[in-house]
Amino acid sequence: MHRAPTWEEGMSNLRYSRVLLKVGGEALAGPGGFGIDPNRAGEVAEIVKRVYDLGVQVAIVIGAGNLWRGSEGVAQGMEQATADHMGMIATVMNALALQDALERLGIVTRVQTAIEMRSVAEPYIRLRAIRHLEKGRVVIIGGGTGNPYFTTDTAGALRAMEVGAEILVKATKVDAVYDDDPKKNPDARRFHELSYIDALNMRLRVMDSTAISLCMENNLPIVVLNLWQEGSVEKLVQGETVGTVIHNK
Repeated sequence: MHRAPTWEEGMSNLRYSRVLLKVGGEALAGPGGFGIDPNRAGEVAEIVKRVYDLGVQVAIVIGAGNLWRGSEGVAQGMEQATADHMGMIATVMNALALQDALERLGIVTRVQTAIEMRSVAEPYIRLRAIRHLEKGRVVIIGGGTGNPYFTTDTAGALRAMEVGAEILVKATKVDAVYDDDPKKNPDARRFHELSYIDALNMRLRVMDSTAISLCMENNLPIVVLNLWQEGSVEKLVQGETVGTVIHNK
């Protein structure tokens, strides 16, 4: 009779045993691209569960683009620190929605946030986050870095290094990094790998320059892939080539 591998057994077949998944808030949005759709959150949770079931320790940093974009507030004259703080709070709403979806699948999950709100989430504490991961819990980190003027991409890079992730996975709607929008330009060039310097110099808008620079200085590889492509994250953690890797070539 076939028996699925245990969580510990699965880890022996992995290339990456601890990952940080950076997910945009849009992943939780409904068809209109705005708000939180519980069904969509459930789909993201199913993807995370399949990776978790392989024995991977998963930390997640989630954005807030489905609820609020600070850049749009600034464009209307809002003070940037205020707009950014609103965005950080919105990421916690998304984190709680994803936590609920994961818990309903039977995965023990902790939400930590850089902005204290103890009645709904733990404060972000690095060693506590690592301990949760070691105990087989999924850790969702909201609140960005806790500081204005930094994006959730930068938060993802920072938290990945702090918790000892082996790779930063930027989960998007596109299957790789291109030199132009592949939906508008069928001749757009697809990159299988890039150096950090090339990603910065070519201004490809994969991640913001602060996030890429942090990864470069600490030699943390980034993989950009399509979250919705069947099995993309599972294939990556098992050593298959997926998406675009940004590293020291």
